[in-house]
Formats: sequence, structure tokens, C-alpha cells
Amino acid sequence: MSEVPKDLSYTKTHEWIDYDGDGTCTVGITDYAQSSLGDLVFVELPESGTKVGAGDAVAVVESVKAASDIYAPLDGEIAEINEQLEDSPELVNEDPFGEGWLFKMTVSDPEQVDKLLDADAYEGIVDEEED
Repeated sequence: MSEVPKDLSYTKTHEWIDYDGDGTCTVGITDYAQSSLGDLVFVELPESGTKVGAGDAVAVVESVKAASDIYAPLDGEIAEINEQLEDSPELVNEDPFGEGWLFKMTVSDPEQVDKLLDADAYEGIVDEEED
């Protein structure tokens, strides 16, 4: 079973969101997603300052198996990217909820966070996909 930290929020497209309560969140892909993709060889991240809408494709992760879009979980603006991933995309595989984060964004409407999935709901989605 994949790791699903209880203190994070999730999307149906396998992004995790760590909302700080002050309008900023950190975004990455879940343990299940990185495991499904296999060893990552390249990560293409958005530019800081890019305005995004929830559901917009904003990044791409490429593995030895496939390339996969990463979607903005919320409306807002990209505030920071994880520059370590340019030289070390494997950090996403090694530590998806820590050093392998993808980007930080400023959320335009903090109430959107309440519409994200909690850990239990996300685990239900993973269980369905694994069947």
C-alpha cells in the first residue's frame, strides 16, 4: 500500500497539497503516482509567476515508462519551483512528500482547499485503481 500522509490534501489526479493556512501551498505527486510512473528521468516545471487555474496542466514528469502531466490543484500563481529537480529528478521517487515537492503556489481563494480530497477519500481512489 502506498503512503498517504493524513495531514495533506489530494486530487483525483494524484497531486498532494500541503496548505500552510496563509495562502500558500506546496504541491507534489503522491507516493502512488511516483511508484506507478517508475524511475523519473526528467521534470519540467512551470515558471514562477505563472497564473494557473485548477486543473490546468502545469508541469510534466517523465520516467523510463511514460511522460505524465501534473495539474494545478487550485487557482492561483506559481510562487516557487523546486530547482533541485532539474539535476535530481529522482528526488520525487526517493522522497515524494519531502525533498521531491514540485512547486509552491499562492492560492487565489483559500476556500478552494476545502474542496480537495482528504487522505481517506484519496486512499479510496487508489484502492479502486489498484483493483
